[in-house]
Amino acid sequence: MNKAIRRALAAGSALIACALAFDAGAQQTVKIGVLYPLTGNAASAGNHAKMAVELAADLVNNGDPELAKLMPIAKGGGLAGLKGAKIEIVSADNQGTPSAGQNQALRLITQEKVAAIVGSYQSGITQTASAVAEKYGIPFLTPESTSADLTERGFKWFFRTTPVSVNFAQAYAAFLKEQKAAGQKIDTIAIVHENTEYGTSTAGAIADLFAKEGLNVTMKLPYAANSPDVQPQVLQLKEKNPSVVIFISYTADAILYSKTMKELNWKPAILMADDAGFNDPAYVKAMGAQVEGLVSRSAFAEGKPGSIAAICDVLYTKKSGGDGLDDGSARAMEGMLALIDALNRAGSTDPAKLREALLATDMPADQMVAGYNGVKYDAKGQNTLGSSLVIQMRGGKYVPVWPKAKATADIVLPFKGWSQ
Repeated sequence: MNKAIRRALAAGSALIACALAFDAGAQQTVKIGVLYPLTGNAASAGNHAKMAVELAADLVNNGDPELAKLMPIAKGGGLAGLKGAKIEIVSADNQGTPSAGQNQALRLITQEKVAAIVGSYQSGITQTASAVAEKYGIPFLTPESTSADLTERGFKWFFRTTPVSVNFAQAYAAFLKEQKAAGQKIDTIAIVHENTEYGTSTAGAIADLFAKEGLNVTMKLPYAANSPDVQPQVLQLKEKNPSVVIFISYTADAILYSKTMKELNWKPAILMADDAGFNDPAYVKAMGAQVEGLVSRSAFAEGKPGSIAAICDVLYTKKSGGDGLDDGSARAMEGMLALIDALNRAGSTDPAKLREALLATDMPADQMVAGYNGVKYDAKGQNTLGSSLVIQMRGGKYVPVWPKAKATADIVLPFKGWSQ
């Protein structure tokens, strides 16, 4: 953190806290900062997340008759708890870098006077941006950053709705053990990960859990995020030829790895992805038809017609101009709805009252856009009811395949990829 930012933090935190303590009766709008990568390596995911939180605000401000039958907050007319105050989204571009995220969080708090911040997709950026919010005593909610360390900092104002890396590792372990029991080869496992906070922490969580579960990780292959060339890494994979490869990568890297593996004509028996870039609509459009059988994780499945997930998917597709909800955008929307729910119950934008309302959150599974079992935070701000499913690329789109209770299709292995 540079000196200018430190001075601003020290001088302004008390003033901002006072300025944000508005009475519900005086509120016309409630400003919420939305901090995502709108440019840079993860711009596609960031812009989809931005549209998703905007849709959540639209539902509260304007309502939707069909959805209102299932989700009370979607009746429209603004926040009843704040006498009809409307949500005003104030967007900021973190440019895919921790320093820009930090600076933009400071601007949102000190200049825009937002009541809370939602973001920031990449864990490394959420780490720095939420530290600014913590200093000012402003709630920061991340719907999608999964580094387990984020809730281990002793922060008072940090909340997270998504499951975390250790939860995903547990799901992967259970999934792979089932595949082994079904006759699939999983004796050697490689983990390929980008080297920022997200990739490093997630790879570590998976490797540690797999060791306890007796799953053999024979290779951990870190690489520099945004690498222009990953041929050396793919050649290493081709030489070692692991049965399973798990990728932890953002969008540009995910596309580059898939193209390079195809060019070098190498594929494992099971190709897995830790969501992120592999679930981005930009990746699906670029590579979907060429990676038949790719397995990933998700918190979102479209659901049955008339369900909250299905209705929101239709609304989002209309807003985006053709792209339906995916894992990232569904989690972003869910996080925003959880924050709005707390604001409504708080009846105030006073940070302390909003924090109390967040801690008292108890949203049921039947009101979820994402496929969570609900939203309920522990003392560290972590949602204890988050859950995941495994999806597989089939015919150019993802379908749920595991666990069986949430599956809409059977798993087809080994990975077919470009040899189909």
